[in-house]
Amino acid sequence: MRWLLPLAFLALAAPAAWPHAGGATERLPVIGKAPQFSLVRESGERFASSELRGQVAAVTFIYATCTDTCPLLTSKLVQLQKRLGRDFGERVRFVAITVDPAVDTPEVLRRYREAHGASPRGWVFLTGSNDEIRGVVRDFGAFARKNPRGDVDHLYITSLIDRTGSMRVQYVGYRFDPDEMLRDLRALIRE
Repeated sequence: MRWLLPLAFLALAAPAAWPHAGGATERLPVIGKAPQFSLVRESGERFASSELRGQVAAVTFIYATCTDTCPLLTSKLVQLQKRLGRDFGERVRFVAITVDPAVDTPEVLRRYREAHGASPRGWVFLTGSNDEIRGVVRDFGAFARKNPRGDVDHLYITSLIDRTGSMRVQYVGYRFDPDEMLRDLRALIRE
């Protein structure tokens, strides 16, 4: 019965979280204003979502001790980082927010970034207090719950945010089509 609550949550949150069905020439839909946040980056300094203004951003949720899906998601985004070329860091940034802030200190996130080849030129890995992270997870329509054994059940959701701060697309899961995300990122750069 305990699994019904997360499924009920997903059913309520999912309609706004499915990727678009538009073609390459269609303008991406606007879901709404992206949630605002201020968290701690791997350098220990605060990072506010307002720093993304003027750039396209992909915001996702991971945790460093994850041994299955998070590394796959990160690897997929690192491949997109390479495919974006010079646009990565200049016009496009990736933001990874931990769902395990008790473990994922700035130093832990720095080591995770380095281990996965995520370029500091365009990636920001963020942590914060439990309350801050819980709020950001909720605001993005995601879900995270730490289990007694130490792992974290969470919704793998990656949100694309345009240069004006509007959320445009949300990809649920880690099995999204990287070619589709690349097209979407490039479409948002062109807007």
